[in-house]
Amino acid sequence: MSTQWKQYPDLNNNLNKTRLLIEQSIQVRNDDIRSALETLTKSGGKYLRPAFFFLFTSFGPENPKTNHSLIEIAASLEILHMATLIHDDIIDDSPLRRGTVTIQSQFGKDVAVYTGDFLFTVFFDLVLRNMNGSPYMAVNAKTMKKILVGELDQMQLRYHQDQKVRDYLRAVSGKTAALFQLACREGAYFSEANKDIIRLAGHIGHNIGMAFQILDDILDYSADKEKFNKPVLEDLTTGVYSLPLLLAMETNPAAFQELLNKKENITQVDIKTVSSLVRENQGIDKAKALAQRFTNKALEDIQKLPRNKERNILSRLTKELLKRSI
Repeated sequence: MSTQWKQYPDLNNNLNKTRLLIEQSIQVRNDDIRSALETLTKSGGKYLRPAFFFLFTSFGPENPKTNHSLIEIAASLEILHMATLIHDDIIDDSPLRRGTVTIQSQFGKDVAVYTGDFLFTVFFDLVLRNMNGSPYMAVNAKTMKKILVGELDQMQLRYHQDQKVRDYLRAVSGKTAALFQLACREGAYFSEANKDIIRLAGHIGHNIGMAFQILDDILDYSADKEKFNKPVLEDLTTGVYSLPLLLAMETNPAAFQELLNKKENITQVDIKTVSSLVRENQGIDKAKALAQRFTNKALEDIQKLPRNKERNILSRLTKELLKRSI
């Protein structure tokens, strides 16, 4: 887990409890799945979604230090995130994540699929245990559907040069932003915050999630492999055209057409050329500007929350995410 949280003792304590609960909850008899899960839990996840969840619990009367149910809900968020990452890596055939060999690359696709599926069952168990009779049973189900639809939208658009920025934003709203939105809303709701704060939490989570994914896609074009801890331009090789490329193509579509027509046969030399063209046509700069807009929206709404130390942490963390300093 990220050392970033040590500067926030209460939050760090809750995240450590969440990590321990996850480790206890994902025990399984199958040796291969157990090894895969142990590898996954040791890979150093940031626990961002549980962190946002706990920060939003400060805006209601509940005490997140003593309520075990909140720990379990936070764990459900991280477990859902872990499951979707495994399945993403299977679909993308990704060899690395966070500088670590992926589950599907290390253990094979069969073990990876079963590991992801097992995590979904743990997620369902935690949700049912804490939300039976709550409207957030339905909210969780709708969020899972939105994540899947976002992934399906992205898959359907592979290698399509005529896709628009709005298509990208719709996919990101599902596959990434939906889980940030859920984390923030649940934190407010299960600490019994008022309806206005819950609504505001959803807006904040959505905008943070959008900025987070856009920056991830910018780093794919701007960071080197060692710094980013993943293969750069990996999306391009699998036909996923992210925001910097789409914005550059709006400016000069003809410059990219011949290269992208190669689809899965695109070479490393071609990829470097595409990367240079993205820079030349201001794709990275325009994407950064859009990420800043989503961040600014989140920061504006954070200032509408009641004043407390957690509001200050939310503001600081949101700014840090844009710089990807954690």
